Amino acid sequence: MPDDDCIFCKIVAGELPAEIVQEDEHTLAFMDINPWTRGHALVIPRNHSRNLYEAPEEDLAQVALASKRLALSMRDRLGCDGVNLLNSCEPAAWQTVFHLHMHVIPRYDDDPLRLPGQPLQVDADELARVASELRGG
Repeated sequence: MPDDDCIFCKIVAGELPAEIVQEDEHTLAFMDINPWTRGHALVIPRNHSRNLYEAPEEDLAQVALASKRLALSMRDRLGCDGVNLLNSCEPAAWQTVFHLHMHVIPRYDDDPLRLPGQPLQVDADELARVASELRGG
């Protein structure tokens, strides 16, 4: 069910413009208006869900498949050297548009993008504690 206030639902409905690069019955891929690299695009499900937590598994699977198709096009047509996939779920993870979406970011050997943080330094005991929590133990 579309969300009347969602800009991505409006793009799906054709009510807002977007540079669409790929689409199928389940997904739509279009250029990000604030790209991090040349060719940065978004893949969204046509169905509205707020984010990863709420997305039906079928929509998530279709977004993953469409992201791969787009990544291959970026490699073959833009000549990128790699691709990052990024999904942000909730504001703490930088989500600003609340419709599930995957950033497909072509990477070039000479582009300026760097990871936004540094890995934590943890010992084996901490890894074991966190793993236990995730297993429900």
